[in-house]
Amino acid sequence: MSGPDADALLYAEGENGENQDEPSFFEDPKRIAQTVVAVVVLVAAIYYLFPRVVGIEDEIARLGDGDPVWITVALAFSVLMFASYVGLFKGVVGQKLRLRWTESYQITMAGLAATRLFSAGGAGGIVLTYWALRKAGMPRRESAGRMVAFLVLLYAVYMFTLLINGILLETGVFSGPNPAGLTIIPAAFAGGVIVIFLLIALIPRDFQRRLADASPDTRLGRIAVRVASVPETMAAGTRLAIAIVRDPRRGGMALAGAVGFWAANIAILWASFKAFDVSVGGAVIVQGFFVGMVANLFPFAPGGVGAVDAGMIGTFVLFGLPSGAVFAAVLCYRVIAFWLPLPPGVVAFFQLRGTVRRWERERENVPVGTEVAETLPGASITSESKV
Repeated sequence: MSGPDADALLYAEGENGENQDEPSFFEDPKRIAQTVVAVVVLVAAIYYLFPRVVGIEDEIARLGDGDPVWITVALAFSVLMFASYVGLFKGVVGQKLRLRWTESYQITMAGLAATRLFSAGGAGGIVLTYWALRKAGMPRRESAGRMVAFLVLLYAVYMFTLLINGILLETGVFSGPNPAGLTIIPAAFAGGVIVIFLLIALIPRDFQRRLADASPDTRLGRIAVRVASVPETMAAGTRLAIAIVRDPRRGGMALAGAVGFWAANIAILWASFKAFDVSVGGAVIVQGFFVGMVANLFPFAPGGVGAVDAGMIGTFVLFGLPSGAVFAAVLCYRVIAFWLPLPPGVVAFFQLRGTVRRWERERENVPVGTEVAETLPGASITSESKV
């Protein structure tokens, strides 16, 4: 599960709340070289060494035998996947910023590329998205809170599906293999995460102030107060996500985007299995996908590269599917859903830089309060509003 780790949220809060340096993910040659080397090593390990270790090296040749019709269907679902992702972002952030669809696309695609290439757990995308929102005029706490709300909505669908689907598979309501390690145990994990975030939502809005009042004026006390901004921001974002879900008029686009993103991912995987003539029950595909995606948390793989591939392959093999067919289908899924969107994401980053410069020029040339100024992203936000 990707999510806002402490370092990323502390960046979002900033030392003085004004950390707006442009992320240099795609401009640092050393960092790009390190990432490329890591990705190449991980991909080679999964797609070259792994088949030989388990004795399915002949299956690599089978990759060219995929049904082009089903591969085209998978590609169509990938378009729906990213449209849903942009819709979720616009549904959460668009309540405060007057972002065009093209601007929302640039932010989400650039953030997704940064997440997948430069961090595990989503930190790279968080840093880039926060920078874009601040440049669009959103106050720092609102930016951090709405980013948390975005992630909470996205992964609430993940966790509730893992919980419900796992229980129904384990109890036999859904047909298919149901080993406890792939059904009820992941369901229990998802239930625990849901409870934790519901408890986080109960953290007081003024938690940081209360801690500041109770903490001694020492270096350790000041660090504690600063770190307290993380749970306070997570609580604010979680409450906002709950409020969005409770109000269909307010949160319809966001909720549809969150559901659509995961549904389209699973549809891509389903079409990939079809492309290689593998019959898999719907509940098993859903469970195998979500359990395999947990490997995205592996801390040493950029964006889960290699770890997710291995996790998903291993999960479906444990569900009893033939390893060779699983290998081909998962590789097809990863190429379509993970690798193909990366070049557009990098392009979107450079487009976003141009968009940010345009925002800055427009604000410099238009007096605040005029009709034109009110159409700029964030022009109506003049104070550090509460989330």
